[in-house]
Amino acid sequence: MANIARIAITNVFMGGDYTGVIQVGPGQKPLNVILDTGSSALALDGQKYQPNLDGGDTTTHLAQTDAYGDGSNWTGAVIKSTVRIGTGAASISLPNANVAVAYARSDNMFRQADGILGLAYAPLDDAFSMPDDTWQAQYSSNDVRTGQPGPLVPYLTQLEDVGVASDKIAFLTHRSFIHVGAGDPASDPLNQGVMIVGGGEEATDLYTGAFQTVKVLSDDWYSTNLKSIIVGGADPIAARLQGPKGMPSNSIIDSGTNSLNLSPQLLNAVISKFSAPQRALLQQSITSGNLVDAGALDLASWPTITFVLQGETADVSLNVAPTDYWQVDTQNVGAAAAAITQGQAGQAILGLPIMNGYFVVFDGEADGGKGAVMFAAKA
Repeated sequence: MANIARIAITNVFMGGDYTGVIQVGPGQKPLNVILDTGSSALALDGQKYQPNLDGGDTTTHLAQTDAYGDGSNWTGAVIKSTVRIGTGAASISLPNANVAVAYARSDNMFRQADGILGLAYAPLDDAFSMPDDTWQAQYSSNDVRTGQPGPLVPYLTQLEDVGVASDKIAFLTHRSFIHVGAGDPASDPLNQGVMIVGGGEEATDLYTGAFQTVKVLSDDWYSTNLKSIIVGGADPIAARLQGPKGMPSNSIIDSGTNSLNLSPQLLNAVISKFSAPQRALLQQSITSGNLVDAGALDLASWPTITFVLQGETADVSLNVAPTDYWQVDTQNVGAAAAAITQGQAGQAILGLPIMNGYFVVFDGEADGGKGAVMFAAKA
């Protein structure tokens, strides 16, 4: 499977989360989709794309409904369409791709994007068989849940199944929140990045040195085992996270989360390792949700936060620099926000801040299909 596509991505449409352009349907309509390793469905805003039945799109009796950690949600009809990613010879085309066209969605679902491309595993991609053509019937979310549930093969798995490309993606990112102050944010290099579909290790222009490989424990989310967190030279904080009920692990690595989302107990333990003035600034941002004067930070005096995760053969230590867990010049020039949030008990969601310092490969084919997440220093 030698097909590999490299596309430009940006965080400006979602305020931090990255999006990239795919082409959908007989007319290859360009649509800007959220790139999310924490979900698996490919869904398009029904106001931006409607099935082109005369051109070759086909409807089905399958419907999907999905909800995300921020409360956003959508309900839509599954169609079969052609999805292309990349341009020219360096593009990947998938006919008969499973695409949900969302005819209902919350206001905060897609925002300035046109849809979402879930990049995780098949168990997260449920569909429901309904009595009638779901694009015509447009069932409510409650009605959809009364249908016969079953798995739907997601985009990356379809690529692998038909031999088009490997079930592998890679990311190069720089920020968790939009950077302002360097002209138009849309052209600011700090707000841009790269996603590779079908590869990663071959992109030697984007990274240097060897990869560190984090073990994935289950083929659903990119589920990992967080063992401890180290703040600077302080003693390690044992994670002691069991994972919420129904979750296969205590942590996930998620490109669709723009913070380090820690359980309340673990977050308090991490904050306690900082100096008193630093704790006050963190609490001002995390607890109160207020922007901080970047001039008061003196980031050179802040410690690195190290996340220790289970690896394939040995523990992997991933460093998050102060310039990654503090996002300077966000919303306003001279303002800063901590890219750290409080989440639910028992779990850590390791989002963009843990990725921003590295070139990251999500390999869905490693370890017999359970997968692995590989980190290398950026070139």
